[in-house]
Amino acid sequence: MAAVALVLTLVGVLVQIRLPARWQPHPILTPDVGVALTFPFTGAFLVSQRPRLVIAWFICVGGLLGSGNVAFTALMFHWASQGDMGAAGVARAVELICWAVSGLLLAVLVPLYSPTGRLPSRGWRMVVVIGAVATLAEVVLGLLRPDPDPAGYRWPTVIHNPLQVRALLPYYSTLWDVLQYAIQACVVAALASLVLRLRGADPVTRRQIAWPLSVFAVYVVLYLIGPVMWLPATLWAAFIPFAILFAALRYRLYGIDTVISRTFVTAGLLIVIGAVYFGAGAVSSLVVSGYHQVAGLAAALFAGAFFQPLRRALLRVADRALYGPVGDPALLAERLTQEVRRADPADALASVVTVVREGLAVEGVAVEIAEGRPRYVESGHVGPSPREVPLVWHGEPVGQLLLGPPGVRRFAAAHDDRVLGALLPYVADVAHAVRMAADLQRSRERILAAREEERRRLRRDLHDGLGQTLGAMAMTINMARVSLAKSPATADDLLRELRTGMDAVAGDIRELVYGLRPPALDDLGLAGAVRALAEETLPRGTDGVEDVSVRVEGDLTGLPAAVEVAVYRIVQEALNNVRRHARAARIRVVVTRTPARDGGGELRVRIVDDGIGAPARPRAGVGVSSMRERAAELGGSCVITSPETGGTVVEARFPLVA
Repeated sequence: MAAVALVLTLVGVLVQIRLPARWQPHPILTPDVGVALTFPFTGAFLVSQRPRLVIAWFICVGGLLGSGNVAFTALMFHWASQGDMGAAGVARAVELICWAVSGLLLAVLVPLYSPTGRLPSRGWRMVVVIGAVATLAEVVLGLLRPDPDPAGYRWPTVIHNPLQVRALLPYYSTLWDVLQYAIQACVVAALASLVLRLRGADPVTRRQIAWPLSVFAVYVVLYLIGPVMWLPATLWAAFIPFAILFAALRYRLYGIDTVISRTFVTAGLLIVIGAVYFGAGAVSSLVVSGYHQVAGLAAALFAGAFFQPLRRALLRVADRALYGPVGDPALLAERLTQEVRRADPADALASVVTVVREGLAVEGVAVEIAEGRPRYVESGHVGPSPREVPLVWHGEPVGQLLLGPPGVRRFAAAHDDRVLGALLPYVADVAHAVRMAADLQRSRERILAAREEERRRLRRDLHDGLGQTLGAMAMTINMARVSLAKSPATADDLLRELRTGMDAVAGDIRELVYGLRPPALDDLGLAGAVRALAEETLPRGTDGVEDVSVRVEGDLTGLPAAVEVAVYRIVQEALNNVRRHARAARIRVVVTRTPARDGGGELRVRIVDDGIGAPARPRAGVGVSSMRERAAELGGSCVITSPETGGTVVEARFPLVA
């Protein structure tokens, strides 16, 4: 069918080009030419993809009949110009049938059955019946047309109609007009069916219907205006099948709202920039008479200055027209900022998802922050398979934004990258702030828990250890006093026992103090304490460590006590891990203090070994977690890595505040 249509179209075009000037049709181009150029091929492709779709066959057959109309119209005038009126009359009958049936299929049935291939309801069958009856009556009336043509067409020679009925001459024009109005009413009704489908459809189907509705709406306007608009109607008719094809196969790929927006912006830029260019060129030509190059350059610069501001303004107008006030990305970003400022820090994320949901016209929006203490805030319902958009704050992933299906708005903006691009930085900022607040809360909880745990340990050690020992010593003193006069030997034994108890008390006190702060830090300083730890790591058996070196860079005096304890404990834990698990021969410890101009700076500790390295799937034990927590509590960090050269590197950094 597509091949036959191609042959008929080529025949019609070639024959019409060679017609004498007085036999050229008026107007030369009609919408049937646009139909013949594109409908047969798009219809054939659609049939090959969706053979059960009714509108695919309507488009294919209608396009073939449109090609027949073009071919036999040209042949009619060709045979008439040659004097063969019999053949011209037959060609006229064929082109009349092709024209009428093609119009019924493409202008009435295709809109009625778009996009699903079914009528909106049974009540619309009446439109199909009226259109078919009016088309049939139109064909019969045209075949019985009396000579000469009552429509007023005047050719060099009358094309005789062998089937004419002379009695119809007084009524022919009136009957013809009535049938035309009936068919036009069917065309408008078919367009109205698309509008009603759009209003009652779900968001996905609404997006699909928007394609045929937009193209048919423009064509119906041009069609009702009449022959004066046949040239733009011809061009527009050639575009219609592509829109229908897209609606049937690829409507999810690109939204009609985006097409309308881009078309509006492009047309506005062409019109306004063109007017500015020619206006500036005309003015500059008058001022600088005869210097056309200067005028052109001035016009180009003047028009270019208007381009970007005008583009942004037109884009905002299109967004507001399609999506309402919330569709403008700039207004959405401003509203999002205001909501975050007004909301309580704990509720900022809920305000964000609410604004994003309303702005994007989706059924649900959620923000998921999985790191640390998981947070999930949802507005509406995102459904089982939401669209996932990562949230990145300065290159660091902080969570993801989940978008549900489009809502009930006419043209959903849920997948508009411009809107998402404008909102994502704000959402990522809030998500990062929420995560930092959660981290701060966890740090406070850990500090409180550690403080209470330390108090409990001190109470237990003082009560169960020192308290009981001192009580026993008091009883020994009393017994020694009673025995002193009667049995000096017994009193001497009790005093020796008391002396041993005092040594135990002194040891307990040292252990207690050591738990609060290692004595080596006060006795030797941080550098000496780290060297003492290194010496303790040297082998006492067969653990394999051959050498432990310590290098100190910078002045370590005057460091905060908390930093000294954290560094000491991290080095101690790292060296213990190397001795137990790494199977290393050499260990290198480097402590570096980097001063800053404001008196602060940074303290860095690196423990490097040449052992087997960290396992492929490291399991963070209590020691590793404690190292990281000690650094994090002071605003620093502790990272454990395994370089490609082998071994393990433990690096801790501590900021030093002046």
